[in-house]
Amino acid sequence: MTTKTEVTTYLNFINGEWVGSEKGEVDASINPADRNEVVGYVQKSTALDLDKGVQAAEEAKADWSALSGAERGNYLYKVADILESRLDEIAKTMTREMGKTFPEAKGETARGVAILRYYAGEGMRKVGDVIPSTDAGALMLTTRAPLGVVGVITPWNFPVAIPIWKMAPALIYGNTVVLKPAQDTGVTAAKVIECFEAAQLPAGVVNMVTGPGSVIGQGLVEHEGVNGITFTGSDTVGKRVGQGALARGAKYQLEMGGKNPVIVAEDADLDLAVEATISGGLRSTGQKCTATSRVIVHRDVYDEFKEKLLEKVAEIKVGNGLEDGTWMGPCASESQLNTVLHYIEKGKEEGAELLYGGKKYVGEGCDTGFYVEPTVFDSVDNNMTIAQEEIFGPVLALIKVDSAEKAIQVANDVQFGLSASIFTTNIQKMLDFIKHMDAGLVRINAESAGVELQAPFGGMKQSSSHSREQGQAAIEFFTSIKTVFVKG
Repeated sequence: MTTKTEVTTYLNFINGEWVGSEKGEVDASINPADRNEVVGYVQKSTALDLDKGVQAAEEAKADWSALSGAERGNYLYKVADILESRLDEIAKTMTREMGKTFPEAKGETARGVAILRYYAGEGMRKVGDVIPSTDAGALMLTTRAPLGVVGVITPWNFPVAIPIWKMAPALIYGNTVVLKPAQDTGVTAAKVIECFEAAQLPAGVVNMVTGPGSVIGQGLVEHEGVNGITFTGSDTVGKRVGQGALARGAKYQLEMGGKNPVIVAEDADLDLAVEATISGGLRSTGQKCTATSRVIVHRDVYDEFKEKLLEKVAEIKVGNGLEDGTWMGPCASESQLNTVLHYIEKGKEEGAELLYGGKKYVGEGCDTGFYVEPTVFDSVDNNMTIAQEEIFGPVLALIKVDSAEKAIQVANDVQFGLSASIFTTNIQKMLDFIKHMDAGLVRINAESAGVELQAPFGGMKQSSSHSREQGQAAIEFFTSIKTVFVKG
């Protein structure tokens, strides 16, 4: 590592070594709580740097895939132990680099530890089945073959958990990896990769190249040496990733946007529904793909729910995520702040009633950060922009409906289908919601955000490429089935 004005410059990790980019250019990673603080510098890499990373992964894949699953799992156990030992340090870096509160960052880092240990255990689980053959003198079975080199493109909102939930299954199933993290959280990504380095994985098995998405991300998509691409990010970029991978026959996996509803039925526990709506919609400053953005409430309880919601929203403490008591930190960047403010103005222009917030937050100590007030809109029609497009900010749109059936119809009337939740005590309403809600994740009497690491995760419609991440479902993307016929 080198330093620049006493701020660390983080290098690319290629073939087991930390190396600078060919041009020597870097980007500053800015603390969103204080735009005057540089967290670190990350490489602004070129296509040539990416070539080196892919070549290293290609050269390492044969030996890595030749190891037993248990041997690969032992490496992941070591990475988990190292990450756990550095949990507070890495979580603090995450908070400084993208803004989420320190408790949330610690929880995410701990989740990364758990994901590593889960997939380490996958090295000892079955990878195929014996299938009866029509030939009585033969044995037929299936096994799994790794894809080879996997390009991993990850966003800034979960800079520890998402890279790990992609890299860990890729590795345990015998693939090598080239990670392209979001440039805004390149420092946090480098610290995660340091844990893999410390676990002494063979050179070239894990590589990281930072740089612009238009160069490094697109370069991974188009690189003939990359056999599969796993991507999490916006639907606009995701579609380009899918088209590029398809054009050259590479396997791809896309997890994109959401416009996630919570339905509040007339028989709901309103206090529980309010708590979950605020947590699901405003925690992490609304910067989750599973965050609640539409709140569809039965008219019989609409006014009472709204009153309880506004009372709780008013209690939210906005501020630096490293300060005790802060509930909601800043937007992750100035660009994201401007996006959120743009959608708020759009909501007002289209006739929604602003009930709370709606402006840049300028409380004590927040004047140099990218803060926005938690925002609640009333009188929202589902055709409005704020009810259709992903905002990725702390904005809730309240929609009034006359029935549970109408609520599901409204909930489904968007291009996305990632997550959804309902609050009701009626079993039939629960069953109808499970059956008719077009979302990959449906939750009953729980917030829309959140998924357990051992369960499949992914969306319907424009939210994904219809594959699933996490849990044992991950094997479907990171491997190909090989059918074996043995005749004596």
